[in-house]
Amino acid sequence: MSRPLAVIGAGPVGLAAAAHAVERGLEVVVLEAGPDAGAAVGEWGHVRLFSAWRELVDPAARRLLKASGSWSAPDDDAYPTGREWRDAYLRPLARLLAATDGVEVRYGSRVTGVGRAGRDLLVDSGRETDPFVLHVATPTGPERLMASAVVDASGTWGHPNPLGADGYPAVGEPDHADRLHHGIPDLDDPEVAARYAGKHVAVAGKGASAQGVLVALARLARQAPTTRVSWLLRRPRLGDAFGGGDNDQLEQRGRLGLDAAAAAASRVVTHLPRFRTESVTAQPDGRLRIVSVDGQQLDDVDEVVVATGFRPDHTFLSEVRLDLDPALGCVRALAEQVHPDHHSCGDVSPHGFRELAQPEPGLYLVGMKSYGRAPSFLAMTGFEQVRSVVAALAGDLDAASQVELVLPATGVCDGAAAFDEPDALAATGGCCGTPEALATR
Repeated sequence: MSRPLAVIGAGPVGLAAAAHAVERGLEVVVLEAGPDAGAAVGEWGHVRLFSAWRELVDPAARRLLKASGSWSAPDDDAYPTGREWRDAYLRPLARLLAATDGVEVRYGSRVTGVGRAGRDLLVDSGRETDPFVLHVATPTGPERLMASAVVDASGTWGHPNPLGADGYPAVGEPDHADRLHHGIPDLDDPEVAARYAGKHVAVAGKGASAQGVLVALARLARQAPTTRVSWLLRRPRLGDAFGGGDNDQLEQRGRLGLDAAAAAASRVVTHLPRFRTESVTAQPDGRLRIVSVDGQQLDDVDEVVVATGFRPDHTFLSEVRLDLDPALGCVRALAEQVHPDHHSCGDVSPHGFRELAQPEPGLYLVGMKSYGRAPSFLAMTGFEQVRSVVAALAGDLDAASQVELVLPATGVCDGAAAFDEPDALAATGGCCGTPEALATR
């Protein structure tokens, strides 16, 4: 390549792409909006991952780190927190890459636009041969960077789904942003715990993040018994939300499901099914009132935790040609496999450069972003994605085509097709089957 490969994002998948580029002898520039490698991971650093270390280190990155002689490999069987993942792997890898000839890792560099040099979206001629141009906001001002190919590993962090039921913020939601927390608050931090202790907390969401919050709040209630939780569920029932329990091949995911089921059955948590938020308003005493589209009303809320997932940002790709699923915003070829309406949990077929390629030649969406709004992405999926993509960019189509991906069965799916039909979901047990005793443990 006469120009470098541009990788957007210095997270786990972006850095893995750079590691594979080094092994292939490709020049690469990594553009990270945050101040350091794994910046997004650091924002949820207190959360323990479901995957063990053996599944969290890209093979090419492992080879580079071992060859450096300065890296102590973690215990493959241990389960790190996000902070441990960043400090023991992502940061050392980024430092090693930055010290390698032909590699540039740039922080504080937010990509604001990707296009073809001198051509807008309408121009057909020259698109396959002209370089990409990336518009980058840097600490010293805007820049234009030329690249031979672009791997977008920017993920979805920083673009949370709102509390509102329509896909947009509820009426009044932005006005009370200081009372809403997106994601999983660190309740082991005394200052954070003090914010929620003894309070009435509304938790929105059904997945692993929401369940982690329920477990943490139930634990907090042991020290602050007046703590109570209202669990806002858009669906009419929980279905198989708590996962496969002891049969879950993601051991930590199964354990969380068991703990969450116990928390949900405790006196601390009240379930509010079919609660789809329409508005958030302040009561005269300053506490919040949350109203559902069907008129349900939840009063005297002190804090709200919104754990409803994230969505990708495609705004900076408006001048390149994309082929995305209209519902998920994911790579179209993956939609049927990752959509919570359809997929068998943990059953995503091997896929690589062919499936991830966009109509814009040389542009690939990888990592969390390739899944769009779909949940349950695993790091090992991203590692295999970028191995295939970089091999293709290096001209090794044989290696790029030999894609292998074996994912653990989690026993978790949303059953969104039965959005308002609990009987239909109960009859099938959801797409993965539901352990009968799990919800009562």
